[in-house]
Amino acid sequence: MDRTILKNQLENYRTPYEEESDFIKDFAELTEDPLAYSRERLEGHFTASAWIVNRKRTHTLLTLHRKLGRWLQLGGHADGNENLIEVAITEAEEESGLKSLKLVDSNIFDIDKHIIPQRPHVPEHFHYDVRYLFEADINEPLIMSDESISLAWISFDSVVDMIGYNPSILRMLEKTSKSEILL
Repeated sequence: MDRTILKNQLENYRTPYEEESDFIKDFAELTEDPLAYSRERLEGHFTASAWIVNRKRTHTLLTLHRKLGRWLQLGGHADGNENLIEVAITEAEEESGLKSLKLVDSNIFDIDKHIIPQRPHVPEHFHYDVRYLFEADINEPLIMSDESISLAWISFDSVVDMIGYNPSILRMLEKTSKSEILL
């Protein structure tokens, strides 16, 4: 996948979620920027995430992010890689140790544009996060990275209790529950 394929996917991406629809044009325009996949683009840049679920669609794998102090899906910066599926897989494997990851669909599962707070030497900026749906074996041992405080399979019924209000995670959870993409 390269920026042309991503742009085409974004231009054809349809969602019933208003907040997500509002992002599509911004994402498609960003594909034209030569620095879109690099942290050097200080206003904002692409990231990629893996929404990982077990095969029975009862649990999702979340990490308690060390820098942000919130439960999130696994993912990270593109760092120049225009293949965001590769980025999502690499980040998920690095952050979880999972080797059983299976991409359910190469189409975009979800998108979210969110602000990242200022830190020393890094100004406040946007992450244009492209998410893909993955399955993994819930019984495979997890290996937590230094980027996490905790890493756990969370039952769909407990996600809201764990994360509080995070509309993008709740949206992905709802999409998974309603998904036509089954086993």
